[in-house]
This record gives sequence, C-alpha cells and structure tokens, in this order.
Amino acid sequence: MRRAAALAVLALALPGQAPAADGRTLFEESCASCHGLVGRGVPQAGPSLLDAGAAALDFQLSTGRMPMTGEPGEQPDRKETRFTDAEIDAIVAYVTSLPGATDEPAIPDVDPDRGDVARGLETFTSHCAGCHQVAGAGGLVVQALAPPLGEATPEQVAEAVRTGPYVMPRFDERTIDAQALDDIAAYVRYTQDPQDPGGLSLGHLGPIPEGMFAWLVGAAALVAVARLLGTRG
Repeated sequence: MRRAAALAVLALALPGQAPAADGRTLFEESCASCHGLVGRGVPQAGPSLLDAGAAALDFQLSTGRMPMTGEPGEQPDRKETRFTDAEIDAIVAYVTSLPGATDEPAIPDVDPDRGDVARGLETFTSHCAGCHQVAGAGGLVVQALAPPLGEATPEQVAEAVRTGPYVMPRFDERTIDAQALDDIAAYVRYTQDPQDPGGLSLGHLGPIPEGMFAWLVGAAALVAVARLLGTRG
C-alpha cells in the first residue's frame, strides 16, 4: 500500500524533476542493456516493457528477479533486490511514462487485515495450491518451478495474481476480486507463520503425507515391540 501511494505521487512528477531523472538513470544503468533505452526490448536479450504495467514492473524489481542474472528465457529466481523502495518507485514511474507505455495493471491495493484466512484458504486451494502446495511451500510444474511464498509480501502476492509472472496464469478481477485478493494475502501471511498447537508440523505437507508418516512411525514401533518380545522369549 505504501508503494502504491508513493508511485501515484511519482507518476505526477514532471519530466526533468528529481524522481523522473533518477528513474531514467537507474533504468539506463540496470535495465536498458536488455530492454532498450526506450523500453521496446532487445532481440535475444529482453522483451518490451511498454505493455508490462506497473504491477509487473514492481513485482520483478522488488523480488530481485530483475535485473536477471541468468540466460534469456530462463525462469528468474527470487533474490535480494539491489534497489531501495524509492528507487523501484522511480524506475516504475519512469518506464510507465515512456511513449506508448501503460501503467495497467496497476499495483494492487491489497491489505491482509481486510481479508479472512478461512476464505483465503478456500480460494488459494482452488486457484494456487495445485502449483504452490496448500502450505505455500512451492513445487514443480511442467518445465518450471512454482516458488515458495515464505518471503512474499502481500503486495507481491497480489501483483503475481494480477500479472501472472513466467508460467503462472493471470487472474483478473472477474476470477479473483479485490476481497478474494485480500483473503489470499491473509492466508499466505498465515502460512508464513502458522500455528501448530498439535505438535510437530512435519513441514505442513498436508493430511496424506502426514498420515503416511504416522503409519510409518506406528509400523516401526510395532516392529520394534515385536522384536523386543521375541528376544525376551
């Protein structure tokens, strides 16, 4: 939410003012080699950013996926970002101000405190758990990796939902509306620090693998008891 408000202020900056100038300098130093000086992309290096939108730009920069360190076409990994929040705001404002660029989808206004964890679990299970697992631990999909969500901020979760980074599908407001987005953010926040009143969490893998673990432990205990009784006999 803070970044969305800051971006709205930056977007009003006139060309030549400090925020726009800083965004241009940062872009030329860190992004233009792959995306071109006017954001139209560079063949075999990086795509055009003119139709990316503010949410996608903010997501890629804030999660450290961009600037990319791997080869073009590879799935970028989350890493520590090299930019401050203010620098990210400046870059996003600059790119979305380029001729022909759009700021849509905009950075979502998301607040997990407005959400409901139970509803979030239901929506997350329907749309997200197939790739990220119900505990948000990530998983493998066809020729890609669904990343774990343990470090994702509510804003980054919402941006990923709206923009569909890499192979992830994009969900518009007809599929996941603003309230459902708050619910998902609330549930993901819960998975990052869940309550485990029953004891060992076993990695929150779900009832089937946890049940198999319980059966294995029980079977091992029975075998141990049988061996002990046999030895005594």
